[in-house]
Amino acid sequence: MTKGVTPLSRPLIAGIVIVAAVILDQVIKLAVEAYLPMHESVPVIPFLALFRTYNLGVAFSLLSGMEREFIIGMRIVIVGVVLWLWRRTPVSRTFAHAGFTLIIAGAVGNLIDGLVYGHVIDYILFHTETWSFAVFNLADSFITIGAGLVILDELIGSKSSD
Repeated sequence: MTKGVTPLSRPLIAGIVIVAAVILDQVIKLAVEAYLPMHESVPVIPFLALFRTYNLGVAFSLLSGMEREFIIGMRIVIVGVVLWLWRRTPVSRTFAHAGFTLIIAGAVGNLIDGLVYGHVIDYILFHTETWSFAVFNLADSFITIGAGLVILDELIGSKSSD
């Protein structure tokens, strides 16, 4: 391997991670569809429950009133932009490449939902007795963690490359 090259800066390795993550996301969503009742909380631990619902928009149901084709088109554009950023990022930027890989995996997972079902399948609910967070899925987690890694890379990566 070339000095400074990180594994996820290599297209084949990043592609394998993306495919594996999308398969895991879709298998879980198939299980949720088959076995989890709609709009019924199934407690896992005191602050975590499974709760199947559908999201017609994007993150946190934003843009849920928009046309399905617009949402799908927007997801395709996002994947394209993140791929472009991934390719332009120096190969030594480990966290950025990992983050872009996870963002692409999550976006593709939710894109598949939009194309196949017309909505995204959400099922993870963090809550307390008086508060609850938006219901989300594994693909959303990939996107969030990926964005965090890109931000982390910007904070620490730019200093180390100076």
